[in-house]
Amino acid sequence: MTFPQTPDRPRLLRPDDAARYLSRSAAALAQLRYRGTGPKYVKTGRLVRYRLADLEAWATAGERTTT
Repeated sequence: MTFPQTPDRPRLLRPDDAARYLSRSAAALAQLRYRGTGPKYVKTGRLVRYRLADLEAWATAGERTTT
């Protein structure tokens, strides 16, 4: 059974799916979580999940025009 993504029910991604979305490894995403420099995440018990909007906001915050 799948639930559609709606504004009141955003889709939650597993760490491996979130890492793939950001073109990173799941281990790199775990390190960012550990350091507190990665995207916001939701933790329920032992499960870590990411909202797509939070991944997009984190990626946008890292945009640069020069090096």
